[in-house]
Amino acid sequence: MDIKQLRYFIALAEELQVTSAAQRLHMSQPPLSQQLKLMEEELGVSLFIRSGRQLELTAPGKTLYEHALTITRLLEEAKEEVKESGLGLRGKLSIGINTLSDERLPVVLSAFRQLYPKVTFKIQQNETNTLTKLIKDKALDLAIVRLPINLEEFDHVILGAEPLFFVTGAAGDEQLDKVTYECIAKHPLVLPSTEGLGLYHLILDQFHSRGLSPAIIGECSDIGMLVELIASGFGASILPRTSVNRYQNHRIRVMPIDGPDVTSSSAIIWLKQHYLSKAAQKLIDLIAGRLLP
Repeated sequence: MDIKQLRYFIALAEELQVTSAAQRLHMSQPPLSQQLKLMEEELGVSLFIRSGRQLELTAPGKTLYEHALTITRLLEEAKEEVKESGLGLRGKLSIGINTLSDERLPVVLSAFRQLYPKVTFKIQQNETNTLTKLIKDKALDLAIVRLPINLEEFDHVILGAEPLFFVTGAAGDEQLDKVTYECIAKHPLVLPSTEGLGLYHLILDQFHSRGLSPAIIGECSDIGMLVELIASGFGASILPRTSVNRYQNHRIRVMPIDGPDVTSSSAIIWLKQHYLSKAAQKLIDLIAGRLLP
């Protein structure tokens, strides 16, 4: 049996007359009668009791009718879901974010849900190098990462740059209008983990370009934990504005860094030459429109 035969059967079961069922289906009676015969031969049972021109469902016919309704309904729902998915109106998005992602991202995702309430999300937080691997493995549709990284295998949209700040515990040194890298190098530093790649090396480059050797006492991939360590007096750090804004009430002091303006950029990335769903495309457009400076 195929779906067309099931539709023929439903018409016969509801009209209980070949003539009216054929009219409903916009076809002639002989082909409809032939399809019914083929179905009964395939199933090995009678689906109707014939009484002149009238039909009456048999017990097997009633069972088939219930299943036929379910099957055709599910098919119609599947067709609608596929159409909506193609338009970006339905589906599941797997998104990667790092611990330094823009603090405005939750607001953007909330706005996206208002526009496309049938799209669901799987959001995974990890370090940039892990997120890039997950993109390559097609375990994520897209990710927001911290630059610089090698972008050869990815399409991307740069989400703008933000300044870096020196962050200490509230009980630390006197609050200064600005602090130099020479001064920062004297403090025990806990930096965003080397596994994050981009930001870690960007910070180190600022010291090395000045002939300085920073006193790095540790690394931490979890920015929330890193800020707690700073607040406890464990050490100081250098963080982008995003992290400073997110954790500004965590008993920390934040100071601008003197000298040439050094910024940290983020980007939304996805795999090159790989199918990107309409929902993912629409989310990229919304993120780029909301998060670009």
